[in-house]
Amino acid sequence: MSDKKFSTTSGINIKEVYTEGRQNIELPGEYPYTRGIQKDMYRGRLWTMRQYAGFSTAEESNKRYHYLLSQGTMGLSVAFDLPTQIGYDSDHEMSEGEVGKVGVAIDSLKDIEILFDGIDLQKVTSSMTINATAPILLAMYIALAKKQGANLELISGTIQNDILKEYAARGTYIYPPKASMRLITDVFEYCSKEVPKWNTISISGYHIREAGSTAVQELAFTLANGKAYLKAAIDTGLDINVFAKRLSFFFNCHNNFFEEISKFRAARRMWAFITKDLGATDAGAQKLRFHTQTGGSTLTAQQPMNNIMRVSNQALAAVLGGTQSLHTNGYDEALSLPTEAAAKIALRTQQIIAFESGVTDTVDPLAGSYFVESLTDEIEAAAWKYIETIDAMGGSVNAIEAGYIQNEIADAAYQYQKDIESADRILVGVNKYVDHQGIHPEVFRVDDSIRQLQTDKLNKLKEERDNLLVDQTLRKLSAAAKDGSNTMPFILSAVEAYATLGEIADILRQEFGEY
Repeated sequence: MSDKKFSTTSGINIKEVYTEGRQNIELPGEYPYTRGIQKDMYRGRLWTMRQYAGFSTAEESNKRYHYLLSQGTMGLSVAFDLPTQIGYDSDHEMSEGEVGKVGVAIDSLKDIEILFDGIDLQKVTSSMTINATAPILLAMYIALAKKQGANLELISGTIQNDILKEYAARGTYIYPPKASMRLITDVFEYCSKEVPKWNTISISGYHIREAGSTAVQELAFTLANGKAYLKAAIDTGLDINVFAKRLSFFFNCHNNFFEEISKFRAARRMWAFITKDLGATDAGAQKLRFHTQTGGSTLTAQQPMNNIMRVSNQALAAVLGGTQSLHTNGYDEALSLPTEAAAKIALRTQQIIAFESGVTDTVDPLAGSYFVESLTDEIEAAAWKYIETIDAMGGSVNAIEAGYIQNEIADAAYQYQKDIESADRILVGVNKYVDHQGIHPEVFRVDDSIRQLQTDKLNKLKEERDNLLVDQTLRKLSAAAKDGSNTMPFILSAVEAYATLGEIADILRQEFGEY
């Protein structure tokens, strides 16, 4: 711990933690971690400031990453285009019109080499928002780290790898649920031995919330999915005290300031109970670590500069809620990919909160608030009711297959839209204080010619690589998928031979089928 003294601008000393006035005192860094997973929280280390970025080609995204790192970003967060997310190479007919649009196009290890050119993977943590093809992208990342000469025991980062919320809320799945769960547990097992600092899954409430859920539903469905992953890993013989340490979460943060703070506090407490109940005795396996992204669906195309205030409000709530990592959206993201200027303002928002607001000087500064403590308890109680219903159905997989979770989200989204249209819920600039003047902000577009560039790179790759070696590695992967072996070593071998993402995904499609 640092010897640095913390005080207000008036010279008033600030304690590390305040406990006065509470009968049942909970301390930060102690079970059940309501007040934070570290004793000193941001006094000891600030959250990681990430900016989610990726567009067009690996070359263009690499330039944005170097820019963000030069501006003080502490970790990279990679957005992939839709073909990459659903296992199609850029030259596939299903990729037409989508290459490089909502993220960077990655077809092979060659693209990953370009994406991280000049970036030391042993020094930078990387988060990759990828699910159905997460094992393939992780293998590419590991292959590049090996080529850089990195110590694989030291590289760190996160793959989202959360397929259950794809079935429930987002849709970028490929394989049936049981096959998908197998791939996820393969990653758990492989990483626990080979890349022990890697976060093998980021269990995502973000997309559940973006699909229209309430805060309570986001919390409940996310933790229920987390519980399903725990059970799946335990059933394959993995030790919860080992693999659960590398599980992380990814939450949304919306506009209702105190509800969001209380949601994060309740999440830590609930996960501590869930993991302990399933046999976790190691404190590291009981702690809920999470990344937060400000709410994309809260951004408005009308009066887009208002989004700067929305993002600031949400970012502050995430910090007061104890996040370990944070991405702040660009104000123009309701219109297009974020411009460089918008990305810089979003990053500066985090830096101002960290270094100017004073909220990092003490741990869980809202603890003891009658409102926050009560709201934390009430959100927790409401979330447990949902989890009990899901447990009675046999868990998240069954609840998703029955359509229960999807229907609950759809009902909440419908009610939210009705409230906006009736003006029972106010959105400034949308249904109140409306400005009828046209908006003409600068927007960032990706040209359709990117697909041809990627296709040309693919053709060149297939001419230069050892195609016999590629075929051998793909056959071995197919056999491993059949016989129940861990698929990760075989995916890595295929990646290192420069098999493409689509070729690897197709082998798994042949063995597992499509959902």
